[in-house]
Amino acid sequence: MTLVTPLGGTPVVDLEARLVQAASRGDERAFERLYRQHVARIHSLVRRMASPEAADELTQDVFIRAWDKLGTFRGESAFGTWLYRLAVNVVLSARRKSRVERGWLLDDDAPLETQAVRTAPAGARLDLESAMARLPEGARQVFVLHDIEGWTHEEIADHLGLVPGTSKSQLSRARATLRRYLDGY
Repeated sequence: MTLVTPLGGTPVVDLEARLVQAASRGDERAFERLYRQHVARIHSLVRRMASPEAADELTQDVFIRAWDKLGTFRGESAFGTWLYRLAVNVVLSARRKSRVERGWLLDDDAPLETQAVRTAPAGARLDLESAMARLPEGARQVFVLHDIEGWTHEEIADHLGLVPGTSKSQLSRARATLRRYLDGY
């Protein structure tokens, strides 16, 4: 629990910690305030890790899971950090349900090299978000976690059930593919 000392000198529990406490006791309005405070960041993460089409549903799943598991939040980290890790776990769990475990990882460069590159009308530019959405799932997840969210290869490997070398390889392939997509326009 984070304490803030106002100018008067008496420590008070910060607003987010109070909201978490109230929500863990069943206060839906407190949870709604937490939701409003964090939904944009969580939705952005989920959209990048999964896809724009799945982002709304997975974001909803994250907050449903957060409501159900709020009693397990021990306050050892910020609530936002806990929620962020929960979101990553929800996305990864959804992947496991929709595919054979680790079946989305690339064993070689062949699928990336044969990925069709669409041509755009003259003057059109493909933005990074669109290019990322076209990456194979495993490469996209490693790219988002490493280059956008700042995770280490060891953290990625631990979360995805890989070895760090596979994470590094996926990242290299993702970057090369993104360069091809972006240079093609």
